[in-house]
Amino acid sequence: MSNSWIKEWYNRFKDGHTSVDSEPRSGRHSTNRNENIIEQVRTLVMEDHRVTVQELANEIGVSIGSGHSILTEDLGMRRAPYSPEMAPCDFRLFPKLKMALKETQFESREDIMRNATARLINIPKDAFQKCFQQWRKHWEKCVHYQGDYFEGD
Repeated sequence: MSNSWIKEWYNRFKDGHTSVDSEPRSGRHSTNRNENIIEQVRTLVMEDHRVTVQELANEIGVSIGSGHSILTEDLGMRRAPYSPEMAPCDFRLFPKLKMALKETQFESREDIMRNATARLINIPKDAFQKCFQQWRKHWEKCVHYQGDYFEGD
């Protein structure tokens, strides 16, 4: 048992608690994965595809772990994994910034931030527009291949 739990139980007994059982929690269902709960999760996800597991758990009254299990095991859903090829900053912006600052030594963190900010400010608007046009083509290709791996433009 960790020191923090020992202190917690010490304080409980000091405050007059005589039982070692945990207090009942409000808002939690006795079983978190029944058909009713699963259907509620499905409904919420269909209404808002951007809903987080945390929001689902809070809305329905289940743990985050149960919410995740319902999504993945019961409903067969999964979130798309993070891909630097799909994040606009990683797609074009950071590589350009890294190339501009490559092999440069800085004296301090503030120096790095000042230099990076100056480089970002000097990027022309049309470069940003081109980045987002290329990004759009890339995610359209990703949708076409249903998230499967592909290379090149």
